[in-house]
Amino acid sequence: MTQEPISIAIIDDHDMFRAGVKASLAPWVNVIAEAGDVDSAVAVLHENPPSVVLLDVHMPGGAGGGGAEVLTKCQDIAGQTRFLALSVSDAAEDVVAVIRAGARGYVTKNISGEQLSDAIKRVDSGDAVFSPRLAGFVLDAFGAQSAPATHDDELDRLSAREQEVMRLIARGYTYREVASELFISIKTVETHVSAVLRKLQLSSRHELTKWAADRRLL
Repeated sequence: MTQEPISIAIIDDHDMFRAGVKASLAPWVNVIAEAGDVDSAVAVLHENPPSVVLLDVHMPGGAGGGGAEVLTKCQDIAGQTRFLALSVSDAAEDVVAVIRAGARGYVTKNISGEQLSDAIKRVDSGDAVFSPRLAGFVLDAFGAQSAPATHDDELDRLSAREQEVMRLIARGYTYREVASELFISIKTVETHVSAVLRKLQLSSRHELTKWAADRRLL
């Protein structure tokens, strides 16, 4: 059965970048809105809320808050729309600011078209998505007040290899990146992830990331 195109909005102040993203994602997404500044973004997103918003972090307009300001002013549509930050910046303060404001993920603009497609699908399905090197910023910011467990019966359910896979997946690595890191096949990674989620009674990567962060395992 053919999957329905995911409705998205592209919020970025560079016309050429927006055009390039549209071209790389066609035809399986339906771009229903575009904007290049904070005020226009807030207006178009309220007029026709998409499933996923690709949101630049730094843009003109509004009170100068950029992507985080757009998120703050769109809290009322958060129930039907998910936000994925897409930026040239990999600064910790930018990552943490937009995640605190409500973004479901953060990827950098050097991402490939295939990786961006996967990130949009995952965010649309409810997962949290981060470029691997950025996941640590989020875990540090949101897991800092969690005390490390001295012993964890749930962790003991996982084999050593499953624990390795769990940590990488929770940090935001793709299956392909995990396979490359551990020198195993993508199919083996899929098998391990299924086992980890089953043993921990979790249903998504987002829940796994929170589970690992709460235990200071990353």
